[in-house]
Amino acid sequence: MNNGIKHVFFDLDHTLWDFDKNSGLTFKKIFELNNINIELGTFLKVYEPINLKYWKLYREERVSKPDLRYGRLKEAFDTLGVSVKDDMINHLSEAYIDYLTTFNHLFEGAIEILEYLQYKYHLHIITNGFEEAQERKMQNSKIRSYFKTVTNSEMVGVKKPNPKIFNYALNSAEANPNESIMIGDSLEADIAGAQKVGMRTIHFDYKDVHNGDGNVRVKQLKALINHL
Repeated sequence: MNNGIKHVFFDLDHTLWDFDKNSGLTFKKIFELNNINIELGTFLKVYEPINLKYWKLYREERVSKPDLRYGRLKEAFDTLGVSVKDDMINHLSEAYIDYLTTFNHLFEGAIEILEYLQYKYHLHIITNGFEEAQERKMQNSKIRSYFKTVTNSEMVGVKKPNPKIFNYALNSAEANPNESIMIGDSLEADIAGAQKVGMRTIHFDYKDVHNGDGNVRVKQLKALINHL
């Protein structure tokens, strides 16, 4: 797999940075601070698929950043039958962003694999996340220094899987697609998107739900050693 590879591009959320764990801790904090009396596990079970739906709409340019941040909370509360006023939803959405980057759990093996790869390849990030939040996540979790370039959707104006963001990242990295590989959790955004511009891919299938789809995949980050 590593024949000719010089550049390794990573997704950030759900690939290196453990979004679900950090997000859950954030909701626990802001619910306590604002006296929102909802059992956390019940809320997260409803919220997480709604959040993924809104991110898909955001990728497809069907909702704005403010719509995403408000809508995912509003829909989750409505689904649970909990009445929360718009002012509080807007406050919670802002508090969520403020506190999210104070929790910085990475996936098991993230630091170890970055330490291993940094001496063999140029490492880069391509993320659909919001610029200010992604930068804080990387700084606070102490992984920013591993990456030569960071490309986010806000600076490019499009989101993965749009080829423009991959081409922008490749140009920034001074990398050719045939010497580059993309590692990410999303088959749609990361894997299909990168393949369309000629990059090789490794699917980080940490939930182990996509066996047999023909893509190179790993279930744990440390398994990347077997491919790179």
